[in-house]
Amino acid sequence: MLSRIRKVRTQRRLRRLFRLRALAKNERGIQLAELAIVLPVMLILFAATAEFGRYFYEYTTLAKAARVGTRYLVTAKVSSYEKSQAKNLVVYGNAAGTGSPLIEGLTTDNVIITAKDSQGAEQTAGVPETITVQISGFKHQTLFDLGGLMNNNTFSLNVDVKPSVTMRYLLTTPLV
Repeated sequence: MLSRIRKVRTQRRLRRLFRLRALAKNERGIQLAELAIVLPVMLILFAATAEFGRYFYEYTTLAKAARVGTRYLVTAKVSSYEKSQAKNLVVYGNAAGTGSPLIEGLTTDNVIITAKDSQGAEQTAGVPETITVQISGFKHQTLFDLGGLMNNNTFSLNVDVKPSVTMRYLLTTPLV
């Protein structure tokens, strides 16, 4: 009788073992588990790539606008009127300042124009050596606000975009 009980118990254990092996060999639902692991990583990579592309677009657009404004100033008489036209040129793409800004959120207050003499000191009158147009105080607004997603208002991925262009002043004598 005892041997028969041992035999039955052994057979039951083997059946359980075979069921576990069959379950381990069963691959139904594996793709769903893999997708659950890989999908968040892929979404984060996609979002990061898109955000970097947007940042790069804003930076190059602002750098080109600053270059256009600097080219305008190095070939013109430096005066407050010319500076306001150059700021309009940087922000709106035209000297009149009409239309919408090249990038949303950009204003003429973000454009800083500096004329310097040969020693590098800021110059207010006379013929400057170089003219610098820089954009300051403009922040890249991210599409994915991580601070808002994590209920943390202090955490932000908004980055300052600060392109700056310096060129040598081309006119050697002041225009009258």
